[in-house]
Amino acid sequence: MSTTISTTIDIAASPQTVWEVLTDFAAYPDWNPFMRRIEGTPQVGTKLVVHLSPPGGGGMTFKPTVLVANPGQELRWLGKLGFGGLFDGEHSFVLTANADGTTHLVHGERFSGILVALFKGTLKNTHAGFDAFNDALKQRVESAHPPR
Repeated sequence: MSTTISTTIDIAASPQTVWEVLTDFAAYPDWNPFMRRIEGTPQVGTKLVVHLSPPGGGGMTFKPTVLVANPGQELRWLGKLGFGGLFDGEHSFVLTANADGTTHLVHGERFSGILVALFKGTLKNTHAGFDAFNDALKQRVESAHPPR
């Protein structure tokens, strides 16, 4: 069983500028309402420690492994509840340059495993958290790097 959450937003800055804010994990407590803190570095093969605070839900911490870290293009990690196959989440941020110099962000996660059906109700909070993250990222990038 699997389910996917996908959200999008356009940000008035280059993909590289968005990437710099997205991967400045130390600054997350200053602006990020969903991922309150991330410890680690965005490098393939490294483990991160991600502290979530979804709207309407309790906080949680998980330790995903970075699968893709292409500056200005994509950040992707895989987190697992217990051993693989129970409840796995492959989280992604894909940045694409728009013709006008802005960035299109696709922020999503594919959940898979035998426990996905049990967590389906809480995934609404996760979707709302992704939207809040996107809005806060847009505001952070555009206020720090206003369009010219």
